Amino acid sequence: MNENEKLPYSRRDFVKTAVKGAVLTSVAVSGFPTIVPASVFGKNAPSNKINIGQIGCGRIAVTHDLIETFKHESARIVAIADLDSNRLQGGKKLVEGWYTKKTGNSNYIDIKTYDNYQELLANKDIDAVMISTPDHWHAQPAIEAALAGKHIYLQKPTSLTIEEGRTMSDMVKKSGVIFQLGSQQRSVNPWPQFKRACELVRNGRIGKLKSVQIGLPSDPAGGIATEMPIPANFNYDMWLGSTPYIYYTQDRVHSADVESRGGWLRCEQFGAGMITGWGVHHIDIAHWGMNTEYTGPIEIEAKAEFPKNGLWNVHGSYEVHAKYANGVDMFINSKNPNGIKFEGTDGWIFVTRGSVGVTKTDPGAGGPPSKAFYASDPGLLTSKIEPNEVHLYESPEQHANWLDCIQSGKPTISPVEVAHRSCSACLVAHAAMKSPKKLYWDPKKEVFKNDIEANKLLSRPQRYPYGTNYIVNKKG
Repeated sequence: MNENEKLPYSRRDFVKTAVKGAVLTSVAVSGFPTIVPASVFGKNAPSNKINIGQIGCGRIAVTHDLIETFKHESARIVAIADLDSNRLQGGKKLVEGWYTKKTGNSNYIDIKTYDNYQELLANKDIDAVMISTPDHWHAQPAIEAALAGKHIYLQKPTSLTIEEGRTMSDMVKKSGVIFQLGSQQRSVNPWPQFKRACELVRNGRIGKLKSVQIGLPSDPAGGIATEMPIPANFNYDMWLGSTPYIYYTQDRVHSADVESRGGWLRCEQFGAGMITGWGVHHIDIAHWGMNTEYTGPIEIEAKAEFPKNGLWNVHGSYEVHAKYANGVDMFINSKNPNGIKFEGTDGWIFVTRGSVGVTKTDPGAGGPPSKAFYASDPGLLTSKIEPNEVHLYESPEQHANWLDCIQSGKPTISPVEVAHRSCSACLVAHAAMKSPKKLYWDPKKEVFKNDIEANKLLSRPQRYPYGTNYIVNKKG
């Protein structure tokens, strides 16, 4: 049985509904069930559901996070929030359509909608949130969700800067909520080869690990910079959030097509480019295989090309060399094949997704099939991991693992500190791209050693009343 046969809606139907819904007004329905927090039920009670609010109704939400969560009986989407009223109404129609198909009852549920996610977080009926927003809107809503006692599924990267990432990690840990990062390469569905590769490396199948080669995509320059009127359906000021105010043009924000990558991914105001966009995925796997999940590099140097004109200004081609305290060298560049190559004294293992991406507009997605898992000696890949050897955490699927951990209280496969460290290694690399010299990083103190200029890159000014600093100060 294939994936679409298991589901009341296919992936294609889901996306079609999302696109149509973005331009339609949802009709309110009656007779929906009362929403009751999952916390009032025992784990095995028949009415036990984890009530989830979706924050952000863009590409990753409608083509990945929501459809993966819908599969699980323990989850119930009850609310959505977005700053774009078209996407908000499209998301409402999409979710209600899913439940209609699943239950055969068009009045099964009335999805609550919010044009401000903070009002969604104030809803005490909601147990957990999925945050599928642009990079500059990751850390703040995650902190606010933790303060509101909501469990969190956060899309990567965790933060725009290392400073706000550290704040987020500390606040989430203090709150005790269950946190999961959308680093789905760790889960065996759909890519079991990543866990397998890391187990083989951790158990010495390639001898002593010496280096890791990582290949990532790069983004093109370009974009239309002409100022445009702000659409009436869009709260642009709040969308900019803590970043500086700048005039609206569509190529700076999200596209009209909910399935396409937004231009914000290519603007340094809102992120760091592919070094965090795909880098968090691959560096996370590298850290897993290297057994460095709770630390970072100690030395790093890099060079990169940055566009000299145009709207899109994130890095183009680049080369990064990082050294870790365990002696392993990490090389990251845009020329290597997209994936991770672990190199040891007795051989090497290469792992990647193959030709499969999360969405059809992912860089490198589609095209001719490629090997997802191979080694210097093919026999390495079938080597048995004995009972007394290292067996890594096994997660069936990233969203399923999050939901299971909410019910059990156990840590997820991608807890907040591991998530922060994967992101911070990327941000350190980005800082090195901006520096003409080698940088020396202290992963414990999270500062560059004796480098005032480099340490200025660890944070950014935050535009009031947005930003993690405002939230923490307000709480205090």
